[in-house]
Parts: sequence; C-alpha cells; structure tokens
Amino acid sequence: MITVHVLNGPNLNLLGRREPQVYGHMTLAEIERMVRERATGMGVAVTFRQSNHEGQLVDWIQEAGAQGAGIVINAGAYTHTSIALRDAIAGSGAPTVEVHLSNVHARETFRHRSLIAPVSLGVICGFGPMSYLLGLEAIHRALAERSPQDTPSKH
Repeated sequence: MITVHVLNGPNLNLLGRREPQVYGHMTLAEIERMVRERATGMGVAVTFRQSNHEGQLVDWIQEAGAQGAGIVINAGAYTHTSIALRDAIAGSGAPTVEVHLSNVHARETFRHRSLIAPVSLGVICGFGPMSYLLGLEAIHRALAERSPQDTPSKH
C-alpha cells in the first residue's frame, strides 16, 4: 500500500482564524478530513501531522523516508528559511511535493524563494485546500510509478 505523510509547519494549527483573507476559513482538521477522504478513495494510507517545531518536522521527514513513504509538505514559513528541512528531504530519499494554500508568488518578495522546492518533485500553490488534494494526487502518481528497485528496503 502506498503511504503518504502530510506534514504541516508552523502556524498551520491556526487555520480558519489566522488571516482568513489569505488562508481561507477551513481549519487544519477540516483539511485533514478532506485529504483522508480522498486518500481512502485512492487506497492510500495517510499520516497527517502538524508542528511549530523545525526539529519535529525533520524527525517526521526522516521517518517517512525510512518507511518508503512519500511526503506532501506545507512547511509554512520554514519553506523560506529552513536549510534543515531541505537537507532532511534530500537526505531521506522520500519523494516530496511542496504545497501552499496561498499563491506565494503573489505575496511578499521573501515568500518567492523556497529552500525546499529544489529537493521536491514539484510545488503546488494558490489553490487553497485543493492544493493538498493536488499534492496527494501528484505524490500518489509518483509513488505508483516507482519501480520496486527504487523503493527502500523495510528491514
């Protein structure tokens, strides 16, 4: 079975009440339910997590890589600042899709640069909660197309 870890960075626990004009009115719990429903229909196992702590996200990225899972990550502000997350993604071997609710390229200049995009399969932004569904579809396809020799051993 294909497994995907959906990882969320700082302040995403505030969705629904934090700047709804930018991030919308859905809570992270509502997005999780939507993702789980879609994943179930696809036959994908999902681990959905959020942390405000960079080191915790690094641990979860490494865990996903060790399990041969894919990652959909909304790293929040860490997208633009975290060499640690970039290195964890690169070092873990976990295929990764970066997602954002807002169109980061239509926002402040500092949000235009992602440190994790260069080690990700792709970036999806600007589609609100649908960005997560598109990310799930993209990582599912990438994992389904991997050949058995590309999959890490689990022993």
